[in-house]
Formats: sequence, structure tokens, C-alpha cells
Amino acid sequence: MTTSFTRRTALAAALALPLAGLAATAQADERSYVLTTAGTGGTYYPVGVALATLAKIHLQNEHGIDMSAISSAGSGENTVLMRENQAQFAIMQGLFGAWAREGTGALEEAGPQENQRAIAMLWPNVEHFLLHSSLVETGTAADLANLEGQGFSIGARNSGTEHSNRFLFENFGFDYEGWNLVYQGFAPSIDTLINGGIMGVNINSGIGVGTVTRAKAQMGDNITLLSVTDDELEAFDGGTGLYFHITIPGGTYPGIDDDLVTIAQPNFLAVNADVPEEDVYLFTRTIYENLGFLCNIHPATCDMSLDNAMAGLPLPLHAGAARYYEEAGLDIPENIAPID
Repeated sequence: MTTSFTRRTALAAALALPLAGLAATAQADERSYVLTTAGTGGTYYPVGVALATLAKIHLQNEHGIDMSAISSAGSGENTVLMRENQAQFAIMQGLFGAWAREGTGALEEAGPQENQRAIAMLWPNVEHFLLHSSLVETGTAADLANLEGQGFSIGARNSGTEHSNRFLFENFGFDYEGWNLVYQGFAPSIDTLINGGIMGVNINSGIGVGTVTRAKAQMGDNITLLSVTDDELEAFDGGTGLYFHITIPGGTYPGIDDDLVTIAQPNFLAVNADVPEEDVYLFTRTIYENLGFLCNIHPATCDMSLDNAMAGLPLPLHAGAARYYEEAGLDIPENIAPID
């Protein structure tokens, strides 16, 4: 890697690799997998492309393992794609993992997703509550109550964003159905916000997400990124223990010079239980041997390490991932031990 290597060139290279003829040199017994992510305006998609690219570079020729990343509506749709085996891997919200394990929340009708296993914790899914400054009184999440009749993007229909927003807002006690809801992904939501069609949005993504940068760059002081107090965190979490405080460093976004405290839940990498142990083992090893590559793709992944690989995982580990962690000298917590 040269000193001129940047996140932008890394992502360009990742996107170009599928066209570089790698598939022509793969082994005849190639196993092709799909990794489903979310909309292209957030963090899931570029990180998913990077993960799939790692598989192509390190596993395709030698081991016959190929992988492609696709965009989706997020964790809700990813659950369906995995259940129907249209995707074998997915980036998911921890909240959806907890619902998948128990068959609760947004997955109550579908029931427990017995096909899902966990590979690794990825990065915190940070709640960026953006509110037009004309509605801001305290500068904290409580100001979202001022959205009555004003217009709010709750996320694309059946997306992880929609379902997690509903979970948070119901726990808090907001009458959010009266906010004139629209259903859009991150990039269209920011377009509508800039154009005055809505007055608020929650971008739940990694720190440094480009859509929040664009909103602040174009709207300046007319848009406020809200902080979250201790009491507000407790209300949002609803006793699940999934959500935690996280600090967005000052300077991350235009015009926000001071550190800002909000909340986050974990994002994790999921896999179908019937993917062979050896393939998941090799993929897990490849991820942790190439963390520098992921960090160059997106800053949200820069804190990934073996030390926090299993922190907060909501599902049992796939046997292949557990095998790698044990070889690396880690103890597997009993609550996420493989069950196959």
C-alpha cells in the first residue's frame, strides 16, 4: 500500500475488482456467496463491498470461494434474503439479531430465524438524529417531539432503519405517527431535508457517514445534530441493554467542533448456518488479517479488532468463526457458543 492510497481509491478499486477477470481464474469447484448490505448512502454497502473484495482477492483463486456484495433495504430485508437463501451473508443491526434469536419485535410474525449465525462484531451503528434548527430547544433528542406535522424520514419501508426507529421512538414515548412520515433511504432523505420537504431524519450508520457530512455542509447552522442524555438513552433502550453511549469526535462533521454524545447499537456480520465451516473459518481469518484494508475503505471499521470481535453479539457463533477465534487464543462466551 502506497502513501497516496486513500479511502476513495480503495473503494474504487473494490468496486472495479469484480470486472477484473478474477472469476475466470477461479477453481472449478467455486462456491459463490452473496453478502447483502443496505442502501448505498450509508456504511453497510461500502464495507460490504470491501468484505466481498477481500474474499475475491484472498480466497477465490486458492480456495474457490467467491463473494458479491449487493445493496438492500437493510436488516429487515436482509433477514428475508438470508431465510430464502438469496443471500448467505449479511451485515445486520444487533437489534435484528436479538429479534431473530427470539422471534420477537419486527420478526414476531416470522418467528425465530434458526438459520442465522454470527461471525463478528463490526462497528457501532450510530444514531445521527438530525433536526432543523428552527425546531431545536434543548439540543437533545427530546427536541424530536417538536416534529409534529413537520415531516420526518423514518427510513425505507421494511428497512432496519424503519424498524429500529419505531423501536426507539415507541420506547421513548414519542407520538411519531403524527410527524408526517416519509419512507426513504439515507441519500434521498438528505436530499428531501436539504430541499425543505422534511424537517428531520435519523441516519443510523457509522461515524463519518457521508450523508450527514453532506447535510451539514449544505445546510450549515440550519441543521442540528442532537445529543442524547443519560435519561434519554435509558428511555430509548427500553431495558434491552443493546444501546450504549458513543462520542462523535469534534471535527467529524462540518461545523461541529466539539465532541457530541449520542447512542449506538452494535452492527454484526451474520451468516447462514449451513455455509460450510471451512468457508466461514477462512473468511473470518481473512477479515482479521486485513483490518488495515477495511479501515482504508471506511473509518467506521478502524476500531475493529480481535479484542472486540465478539462484543455484544446477539446470535450464536458459526462454528467456522468460533474455530478461528479459538485458534487466536480467545475464549468463546457461553451465551454465543456454536449450537450445531
